[in-house]
Amino acid sequence: MEKIIITNNSKIFEKYKEVYEILFLENESYTEVLYKTRDKVHLGYKILTHPMAGSLKPNQTPYKSIVLQNTVGKVDYESVKLIENSIEAAQKFLQFKSTPKWSERILNDFKTVDLSFIENVINNPMFKII
Repeated sequence: MEKIIITNNSKIFEKYKEVYEILFLENESYTEVLYKTRDKVHLGYKILTHPMAGSLKPNQTPYKSIVLQNTVGKVDYESVKLIENSIEAAQKFLQFKSTPKWSERILNDFKTVDLSFIENVINNPMFKII
């Protein structure tokens, strides 16, 4: 089964572009990553990494990466529910407080944290079986 990473994080793109299919949403928002994930889920992809994983809230970090697997047209209703709930939660966070204009150093730190979340999944031996 084909895996894809949807991300707006250039570190993820650079590290994995030769290994995985990547939908790189350069200069797009955290919520745009969620919307593109929803589009893929409706086309038959299953979410393999939780869209709200980690302790960073959508109004703290601008970066998000999500790994999906193509289930060949079979809509995974758990993934539909998960992404819809994640979009709703992200919108609530961003309504309350928008993401600050961080310095380049802090943005780089957020990219590194997002990369570590994905690396932990990809480097897990169970990930190779899926």
